[in-house]
Amino acid sequence: MRRTPLLLLAALAALLGSLLVAPAAHAAPGHTTRYETIPGEGGTPLRAFVIRPTGRGPGPHPLLVLPTSWGMNNLEYVGAAWRMAHESGYVVVSYTSRGFWDSGGEIGVAGPTDVADARRVIDWAVRNAGGDPDRVGMAGISYGAGISLLTAAADRRVRAVTAMSGWADLAASLYPNRTVGFQAVEMLMGLGHLTGRPGPELRQAEVDYRAGNFDKVLPIAPERSASTKVDQINANRPAVMIAHAWQDGIFPPSQLVDFYNRLTGPKRIMLTPGDHATPELFGAAGFPNEIWESTGRWFDHHLRGVDNGVDREKPVQLKPANGGGWRGYPSWAAATARNSTFYLTRPTTSWTSPQVTGSLAGAASTGWTHRINTGWDTAANSGTIMVSGMLQGFFNIPTGVWMPQVNRSDAAVWWGPDQESATTVNGAPRLHTTVTPSAADTTLYAYLYDVGAVGGGALITHKPFTLRGAKPDVAQTIDIDLEPVTWDVPAGHRLVLVVDTVDPRYLGTSQRGETVTFGSPAGNPSWLRVPTA
Repeated sequence: MRRTPLLLLAALAALLGSLLVAPAAHAAPGHTTRYETIPGEGGTPLRAFVIRPTGRGPGPHPLLVLPTSWGMNNLEYVGAAWRMAHESGYVVVSYTSRGFWDSGGEIGVAGPTDVADARRVIDWAVRNAGGDPDRVGMAGISYGAGISLLTAAADRRVRAVTAMSGWADLAASLYPNRTVGFQAVEMLMGLGHLTGRPGPELRQAEVDYRAGNFDKVLPIAPERSASTKVDQINANRPAVMIAHAWQDGIFPPSQLVDFYNRLTGPKRIMLTPGDHATPELFGAAGFPNEIWESTGRWFDHHLRGVDNGVDREKPVQLKPANGGGWRGYPSWAAATARNSTFYLTRPTTSWTSPQVTGSLAGAASTGWTHRINTGWDTAANSGTIMVSGMLQGFFNIPTGVWMPQVNRSDAAVWWGPDQESATTVNGAPRLHTTVTPSAADTTLYAYLYDVGAVGGGALITHKPFTLRGAKPDVAQTIDIDLEPVTWDVPAGHRLVLVVDTVDPRYLGTSQRGETVTFGSPAGNPSWLRVPTA
């Protein structure tokens, strides 16, 4: 008789156990969020949001570490982090980089302490948040992208990276062809003072910059550039995805294309219209976004082993800067294999062209020279960072010019033929020419425009080039690689090359009262080579 109560008690206990345990075992996936202080290098406190998945078992779970952008705090990625934790089961740590906001220390400009901080965050998340040391990914925008790439070179645990609007070569970004990116440098320094505490390297860099000694700033760049650490990255073999905007006014895309081509592990590059950080901006907040969706698929495949096909897609994905969908290529070389070469002719006037203008011709033209004044601005320019690129990216409003307004005394202009059919500029155009400056230091700006029937031009791409310490009145040959782009040129339009000597985006060296003479010597004609698709 005593067995009946015991059996009833056992059955009741089993029922209660099932009621208590079953919901936890079958709970819908979710996430929790905690605000933590993580000890960085040397014990420096780093403030972080730590998002952990729930309803997915005890773990460990794949880990994503997200260093913040320059001037931003750890709220930057929380929306995306919630989605990744909730939908895919990642432990995500979004932390404020040292020297900014409520994290400790001073701004290290992505130096060794910043890389060490990222490694300490990985250590902490593995020990305290259920992160899997064998499935670690890093992602970031701008400053966070640079730190992520540098950490992947230093730490074998980082198996996948997505670098959005970042840099690989700091000097080539802020000092392209020995020309100071004035608007970019001023914005970065101002934001650093406003939101953080500059460290000794940044303080000294500002002193040298204000004194006009930008060359003294350059020694800090190699250690902070993933381009100098490609061998380490290739040895570690993380899967690297790069996402960038064609019109990025702080870190132009050419230096990242060069870096991408040197990677030997799994890789992907996505180039799209917009300015610095704008293509992925809303995705960081958790809104639907192509770049962040590709980032999620990238991590799902390389960290979670999901067979989602991302490894079978063409790794070079290009979206035209003036509108259109993604176009895939197996390599950068395949995307830019075709070229059209135009030869520069002597700028002259004619009854059809009352202004002094040259042609972009199909045959070499030599034996001519053409002189312009330096130090005077013209209607041709590259626009304003964080404004012009956003207008192009969000509204397809290009940086424009009306060609008759370009003063031919202060700019050299060459018109191409009307396009009989639509064509696509696909890659980095190259200008090869001979110049004779009247001064030791002269800055040139090369612009390539898409010009319609009435002379209205849309800027396709551009690039500065500074001659420093040149011998006055001595001719020299130069090559200017303009920034890469994908741009669809409609039938009936023409390509127009403009070269002048002042652009408000940059801190040039050209002075008024001086000149520069373009030429095309026999045996060395001047030309413009345009990659086409």
